[in-house]
Amino acid sequence: MRLFIILLLTPLFTFAQFKPDSIWYDTKGDTLNVHGGGILYDHGTYYWFGEKRGKGASEGVTVYSSSNLYKWTYEGMALSTVEGSDIESGCLMERPKVIYNKKTKQYVMWFHLELKGKGYAAARAAVAVSNKVTGPYKYLQSFRPNGNMSRDMNLFVDDDGTAYHIYSSHENWDMRIARLSDDYLSSTTQDSLLFSKQREAPALFKYHHKYYLITSGCTGWAPNKASIHEAESLFGPWKLAGNPMTGPHADITFYGQSTFILPVHGKRDAFIYIGDKWDPKNLKNSRYQWLPVTFRNDSVEIAWKDMWDLNVFK
Repeated sequence: MRLFIILLLTPLFTFAQFKPDSIWYDTKGDTLNVHGGGILYDHGTYYWFGEKRGKGASEGVTVYSSSNLYKWTYEGMALSTVEGSDIESGCLMERPKVIYNKKTKQYVMWFHLELKGKGYAAARAAVAVSNKVTGPYKYLQSFRPNGNMSRDMNLFVDDDGTAYHIYSSHENWDMRIARLSDDYLSSTTQDSLLFSKQREAPALFKYHHKYYLITSGCTGWAPNKASIHEAESLFGPWKLAGNPMTGPHADITFYGQSTFILPVHGKRDAFIYIGDKWDPKNLKNSRYQWLPVTFRNDSVEIAWKDMWDLNVFK
């Protein structure tokens, strides 16, 4: 009887499948709190960084680890708020992404920062570093890249090790890309407008020597139609290639919004689309949408699946 009661109290999550929109539990049975995030593969382990959210508050950046992408262990706070700084309690720390610099041997985190009490007026990029992948990360600075507003963002490291910051600017009308300095800690002046279509939530990846960029429209917390652009060069020209989503509610991105495209280590041409299904009334309750990316004659397709596993990539 005691064993039966324990089983009833154990979160009902199968650690061998992805179930988009379902509550996702960590290895201790707590719900994952890692929103708007990105994933870094490092020495055989995946590390998922994201926003720690209360009902509405931004509470810093969490990090979880996994060897198989199904089962996640909470590693702690990668970056916590620091009173008396730009990242004090009451600020907004959104869409954190972490990359590794082989030259400096540092893990570098960038995120979108809004200052306490300023709403979305600050529109800054912010940078933190650590010698350890799980942190804690040391906050360095926030700024507007080359004087440009910087809101929703992502990072991308190309095959040659050069890193880039992709960001929404000009009140979200412009999507821009800037090459980072060799230490990944700042933007260079190689900073270009990709297109001006009022887009946000950029998720960039590379497949067969071509670059693909998924973005969202700007409708607040309400879902909208995703779009995908493609280019032979990161600095363009970028060509609009329609909506990559297919299936029920594809025109509103399955009620979600893009945040990251994850290359699956050890599997050729295997990518996972990662999105957030935001719950504006309780941001902590926002769900995660993981879906496989497929290619049809180099066209990208992301179809809704109620349940799936990594065997789709065989």
